[in-house]
Amino acid sequence: MKKDIDHLMEAAGLDALFVLGAAQHNPFMTYFTGGAHVSSAYLIKKRGEEPFLYHNAMEREEAAKSGLECHDFNETDPLKLLKQAGGDVTRGRALQWETIFRRHGIQGRVGLYGELEIGPAFTALKLLDEALPDVEFVGETETEAVLLKARSTKDSPEIDHIRHIGRITTEVVGEVADYLTHCAVREETLINADGEPVTIGAIRKRINLALAAKGAENPEGTIFAQGRDAGIPHSVGQDDQAVMLGKTIVFDIYPCEAGGGYFYDFTRTWSLGYATDEALQLYEDVRDVYEKIMASLRPEIPCRDLQILTCELFEQKGHPTILNTPATQEGYVHSLAHGLGLAVHEAPHFQYAESNKDLLLPGSVVTIEPGLYYPSRGMGARIENPVWVRPDGKMETVVEYPLDFVLPMHP
Repeated sequence: MKKDIDHLMEAAGLDALFVLGAAQHNPFMTYFTGGAHVSSAYLIKKRGEEPFLYHNAMEREEAAKSGLECHDFNETDPLKLLKQAGGDVTRGRALQWETIFRRHGIQGRVGLYGELEIGPAFTALKLLDEALPDVEFVGETETEAVLLKARSTKDSPEIDHIRHIGRITTEVVGEVADYLTHCAVREETLINADGEPVTIGAIRKRINLALAAKGAENPEGTIFAQGRDAGIPHSVGQDDQAVMLGKTIVFDIYPCEAGGGYFYDFTRTWSLGYATDEALQLYEDVRDVYEKIMASLRPEIPCRDLQILTCELFEQKGHPTILNTPATQEGYVHSLAHGLGLAVHEAPHFQYAESNKDLLLPGSVVTIEPGLYYPSRGMGARIENPVWVRPDGKMETVVEYPLDFVLPMHP
């Protein structure tokens, strides 16, 4: 959580954090600015002090919405710096950063975060490093990164954001289910009002429009995979494929708040009209493991233990898993869960490797998503719900939604 940042900085031996880039679709900047509409900014947080923001003068009122101490770029006299740099924009940026660092007395070890075009940013940071001998820039690894650790647990306002986007997500899922189940059917194929087959591409457009109307974005797309494609975990589905009765459909949707805020990540597996006995058994195996894992969640449990347990449960049902068949492409082939927040995938992590020391801590929001995949049999199934580990240690599904597999048709 944000309240832990100073402690985490001290433990990592960092004296300051330097965050670069826009506030939209840039999780590290958004973490501090709250999604204020700032297209170009630099944020500095000194250990033990509140962060402050440098921004374009045209965005001063938007920057002020962040609640941070704000400075506009004009305070650094950028035209003078650009002239000093001989018109070289990258060198001018390096001089601007140097001016800011000297003005605010930034010294010691500085952790780097954010998103910028890598070429110019690398050059500017190299020049800045040469100009500031009292500063050591640190590119932290994922296992050590202060802000990744801070983001791995959420405070109440963050939970409110995740719950809000979760409600939008499940509303859209419900609308898609309602549309599909009220379509006409011709020879096992769903038909639209014009008498044409309903395609996966048309469903995807419907999803995007519904999300946008409710104030959400879908920057990373949607998985709507049917039949054999449902048997490949991250196959997004084929836009020109008609939606059919009796085929497993893996519907994995992971939108975010407009402007690149908090994400939700949610999966249901459906079979429209009816399901084969083989598909029903596959789904029941996934649901049984899902329910057993949900019952096993508790604070402080090592995340890798839950991944191992998931593998063991699936193997008891006769399915291959990556625990004992690491290269398998059928059965259970991925990690049980991942953290969720300003990115779709963040800490804590659930790999079963011994090096994974992540714990399920109070404040964590994680997706629980066991699945089984058999492309050779033309089917796959996955259930995914985000779960919040509440401060009192109880587990709460962020937004409830039915686990129905077969959706009856009502044409």
